[in-house]
Amino acid sequence: MGSTAPAEVERPSSDVRPDVPWLTIVWNDPVNLMSYVTYVFQAVFGYPREKAEKLMMDVHHKGRAVVASGAREEMERDVQILHSYGLWATVQQDS
Repeated sequence: MGSTAPAEVERPSSDVRPDVPWLTIVWNDPVNLMSYVTYVFQAVFGYPREKAEKLMMDVHHKGRAVVASGAREEMERDVQILHSYGLWATVQQDS
């Protein structure tokens, strides 16, 4: 047998840049009250009322807000928790 080098495995760009944080994004929805979304941000993330209200207003007026950033696993856990509260949330890598 010849000495061929092992094939290189292509990895998605997310694996190439592990230092780039992941984001938890909450999206506007027609169901949840603004006061409830504020409450969830305080309960889940421990944010003070002012920060929770600002994020809620971003969701309401801009259609979305980044509510947390960090390791992918942490952000995926946050999204699952937010889903359990009935909020529409997703994870994406920061650019």
